[in-house]
Amino acid sequence: MKLNKTLIAAALGITSVLASTFSLAAETIRIGHGTNESFHLHRALLKFKDIVEQESDGRYEVQIFPQAQMGPDREMVEATQSGMLQIAVPPSSILSNWDQAFDVIELPFIYPSKEAAFNVVNSPLGDKLLERLNRLNLEGLGFMESGVRYITNNKRPITSAEDLKGIKLRTMKVPSHLDTFNALNASATPMNFGEVYSALQQKVIDGQENPVSIIHSQRLFEVQKYMSMTNHVVTFYLPVMNYEFWSMMSPEDQKMIKGAVQQAFDYQQEIIADEEGKQIADMQAAGMEINELTPAAMKEIVELTRPVREKYRSKIGEELYDEWSASANASN
Repeated sequence: MKLNKTLIAAALGITSVLASTFSLAAETIRIGHGTNESFHLHRALLKFKDIVEQESDGRYEVQIFPQAQMGPDREMVEATQSGMLQIAVPPSSILSNWDQAFDVIELPFIYPSKEAAFNVVNSPLGDKLLERLNRLNLEGLGFMESGVRYITNNKRPITSAEDLKGIKLRTMKVPSHLDTFNALNASATPMNFGEVYSALQQKVIDGQENPVSIIHSQRLFEVQKYMSMTNHVVTFYLPVMNYEFWSMMSPEDQKMIKGAVQQAFDYQQEIIADEEGKQIADMQAAGMEINELTPAAMKEIVELTRPVREKYRSKIGEELYDEWSASANASN
């Protein structure tokens, strides 16, 4: 009997040590995204990592995998749905592969300004859209900036819709983006982003469209002569978490995670505000010619792309589209 008591005590002691060890082990949050380590999104995610690890007292360890180490955006979203990744940070347009309602975020000229776009996505209407992700086994954590997109090319400055005629322009593999440039008589050419620099260098394509930060960080100005401030689409990254992982968190941890995303977004805004003007000046110094369009030219382009917005209104759902559009114009 004495021996049995000794064995039980030893077993309880081992169990206690193991329980203590496991309670001290940090839960890993793996994040995948497609941009490089100098890009503002990656630096903002490093801020997210610092906040989560500090505020959780080390209960969570955040690991970040940039430059599509975990695969292209669609594959990263699928890995998050399955739980292989805890968080993916794709462009919001990728999510329309599962739910076409997400096309509303990046339609051409749906926002009168970048500020209006932020106001809409960060409103109860934006929250309502994020709730749709739960049925995809995802939790939408908020929005982060990708940027306002501009056109670069080697043919001529874009000063009117006529100037786009015949220009072979690389776009994202987003149907609404393709429809937009085809409506403007450009030759829209979908292409993986990793191929764009060499395709421009070898004159396979004439131009491409992206925010200033990407044009600069990927040094596309080295192989492009003109940049035109067309402001045609405002784009966002949409961090999504595996819903099962999210559901197992305490309400306090859920609040911490979403608060950390908001703080990361605020930090990202500081970076962009500080760097974008310098990036434009740097590209001009390297020989890139940059032009803005007149209000009349912009009005013409907006009108020419009206059929695209009407087409996607029916695909997205008229009620959602009308609410989104009205909110964008009311918040400007």
